[in-house]
Amino acid sequence: MRSTPTRLLALLAFAALSCSAASTACGAQSLGPDASTLDGKLIVGYQGWFSCPGDRGPKSGWGHWFDGNKPTVDMLPDLSGFSDVETCQTDLLTADGKPIRVFSSNVPSVVERHFQWMRHYGIDGAAISRFATALNNPASREQVNGVLAAARKSAEHNGRLFLVTYDLSGLRPQDLQTVVDDWKELEAQGLTASPQYAREHGHPVVGLWGFGFRSRDMTPVAAHEMMRALRQVSEPYGGLAILGGVPSGWRLNEGDASADPAWSEVYRSFEILSPWSVGRFSDDAGADHFLQHNIKPDIEETRRLGIRYMPVVFPGFSWHNLTVARGHGAPSPVNAIPRRCGRFFWHQVNNLMSAGVNLAFAAMFDEVDEGTALFKTVTKQAASAAGEGFLTLDADGCKLPSDWYLRLSGAAARALRGKRPTVAPFPLHLPN
Repeated sequence: MRSTPTRLLALLAFAALSCSAASTACGAQSLGPDASTLDGKLIVGYQGWFSCPGDRGPKSGWGHWFDGNKPTVDMLPDLSGFSDVETCQTDLLTADGKPIRVFSSNVPSVVERHFQWMRHYGIDGAAISRFATALNNPASREQVNGVLAAARKSAEHNGRLFLVTYDLSGLRPQDLQTVVDDWKELEAQGLTASPQYAREHGHPVVGLWGFGFRSRDMTPVAAHEMMRALRQVSEPYGGLAILGGVPSGWRLNEGDASADPAWSEVYRSFEILSPWSVGRFSDDAGADHFLQHNIKPDIEETRRLGIRYMPVVFPGFSWHNLTVARGHGAPSPVNAIPRRCGRFFWHQVNNLMSAGVNLAFAAMFDEVDEGTALFKTVTKQAASAAGEGFLTLDADGCKLPSDWYLRLSGAAARALRGKRPTVAPFPLHLPN
């Protein structure tokens, strides 16, 4: 556990990191992506929800690393270059008995380091997850506020875009006003006045993730009212563009989407649509079917409606430890959707390019809970936790560096900006 006084050291480290060797240049704001549009951008999802014991008060425990003493992540971060004040020790050990440490998202220099990686590898920016159910809890609210403040500073230091996405998971319809009030407060505090805050059609972008999924306690009427209220409170600040994180079956009210036809009008009232595709297919053949059945018809419909289309790409999937910790049903297997050394991710990128898409959401930058992380992770089983169901980058037979998926994400960003052919071969040299 980190001791409380290390906070001061962490804040000093935050300032020192802004021009570290991980960056391509200092003062990169003038060299960064255009914040006036999402066109031609790769935006990564940023959870920022990892805590060490004591982060949120003397009695607070782990956040997203463990549930009690059970790990809830399937991947471990590569902490090469991290200082002790940015990390904390766990009870996990490697096979040769070395202690395993993890980071805290509540240390500003950690967030800064992550945005430096985005700049260094050419990733355009991040959608900062803001979990709606945390807004009514003072300790949780302080945490998400701290992560958002650090993300803003880091985006400005590194010339990256950022935007807020409210994750509505677990929220009741009657509590949606909490999000409206929170957004009103953020705008009043000047969040969207940042030169790095992402905009579309001249308006700041705010994401709403979770409307329209089946088996969720939400109604189309409540969704409409919330969106109306958000637009109203944003009028003094020049309006807003709402990005909807919606089910992949939104267009036909099928699959993961609610069968209630009233959701159709909700989907079509967003300025930007981003259908969720993580776990909807597990190999190239499935991705190709998704391209024909979902993406291409989605493109036609969003063009007809004049809505920006932002499909999702993901590197793979694994949430074995999370399912074990929750104890609901049979544990999911480790490496449930294999990454195939990056080929699965790149196949999706090629599908988007072949369909003429030049904007994408990459899930996710730091999501080790579900094994979709793109940032630096442990590469070899020998360096991972002994006796646990952890996924490492050598799982599919390739000896990959820890930054492999950052490199691949940068290549995807260049492709979306038109720096690659419409369909491109795998952009990196696979090590033997």
